[in-house]
Amino acid sequence: MRFLRRRWYVVAGVVVLGLWGTCHALRGTSAAEGAVVATVARGPFTATVTTSGELRAKESVQINAPAEAMQVGAWQMRISSLVPEGTVVKAGDVVAEIDRSTLGTRLTDVSLELQKAQAQYEQAALDSALTLSQAREAIRTDTLDLEAKRLTKDQAVYEAPTVQRQAEIDLERAQRALAQAHSDLQTRTEQAQAKMREMSTEVERQRNLQKQIQDVLAAFTIRAPAPGMVIYVREWNGKKRTSGSQVYAYDPGVATLPDLTHMESITYVNEIDVRRVAVGQPVAVTLDADPTKHLTGKVASVANVGEQRPNTDAKVFEVHITILQSDTTLRPGMTTGNAIETLRVPDALTIPLEAMFSDSGVAYAYRLAGGGVVKQEIAAGEMNDHDVIVARGLAQGDRVLMVPPADAARLTLVRLPGGTRAGTAGHAAPRRDTTPPAAPAARGR
Repeated sequence: MRFLRRRWYVVAGVVVLGLWGTCHALRGTSAAEGAVVATVARGPFTATVTTSGELRAKESVQINAPAEAMQVGAWQMRISSLVPEGTVVKAGDVVAEIDRSTLGTRLTDVSLELQKAQAQYEQAALDSALTLSQAREAIRTDTLDLEAKRLTKDQAVYEAPTVQRQAEIDLERAQRALAQAHSDLQTRTEQAQAKMREMSTEVERQRNLQKQIQDVLAAFTIRAPAPGMVIYVREWNGKKRTSGSQVYAYDPGVATLPDLTHMESITYVNEIDVRRVAVGQPVAVTLDADPTKHLTGKVASVANVGEQRPNTDAKVFEVHITILQSDTTLRPGMTTGNAIETLRVPDALTIPLEAMFSDSGVAYAYRLAGGGVVKQEIAAGEMNDHDVIVARGLAQGDRVLMVPPADAARLTLVRLPGGTRAGTAGHAAPRRDTTPPAAPAARGR
């Protein structure tokens, strides 16, 4: 009887222990029941900066309004017509026409000034001819007067001394008058020549100006300097220059003929991500016009100074991405998607960003262990848009919760060996555990 009673105690103890183990297992199972769980994975890890950009030819021939327009006073010109963008032209084909109305008025004014200068030249020639003719006539008159005075002096040898002296004075006076007449002729000749040179210069100046305007007007029919595809240029505000747009002497570009065999994507990276972008990094390039096409590129340059683009508040940095393939379907102005690879780790442990939390600068994850959950501190490394590298704290195959468990407030943080406080790196911040605190309670049994 005593033996049976002891046996009953043993059986009862085994049943109690079994029930306790079952309840404990059920508690552990309920901790993860209904929660989204992720597995710590090992494999290659890449971090990218994704931007949109616009294709542009690395080299191009610019089609300009005539540079001589500035010399004739045409500082601002209007494009009256322009071939459609994308038109393939040969060298010498007409690309654009510049409005001639303003310069046509200028040509009319210059033509009138030329006519006026020519009339003044002819008038000056007539005046000079008349003046010189009068001077020569005065010389002939003085020559005859001198001859008469000389005869009078010769005849006065038989006259009284006073008469002879008077004859000598008259002769000397006639000689001086003739000499003065010759001097006047020389002076008037030089004056006439100077006047004619002045008028001739004015006529030539107006004639040259007229020819320059005529040449510029002829150049207002703008032709392609080389074969290629016409691409509109952009103004300072980003708008394309089309028919009706203004062209300036200091900015004469009308269109470009790009070299389609060497293309690049111009993009802008915000100031938060630009520190991770460097020259030489590989880029995966896609086209909005053809999402199935995948191209490879390389970062060619990163601006040192940021700028503020129109209609945006954030500062951005211009980045040039060289397209490594030559593709005949690429066209300037196409929108590209650029995934700049800023980091590649061939072998790393990673968890989803949603599975990492932080509190007071300490990063941690909720790891499933046995039948319960462990609030485990982790050493987080680089991040991308989806995952984060775990340097310490977790192992491959560990399972972590994507959301805090119901009893998260009662869990005690398991620190890393050595008390190292894990920091975070990359461009994304771990989620802060917002589970409301609860009253202290004993964890488990």
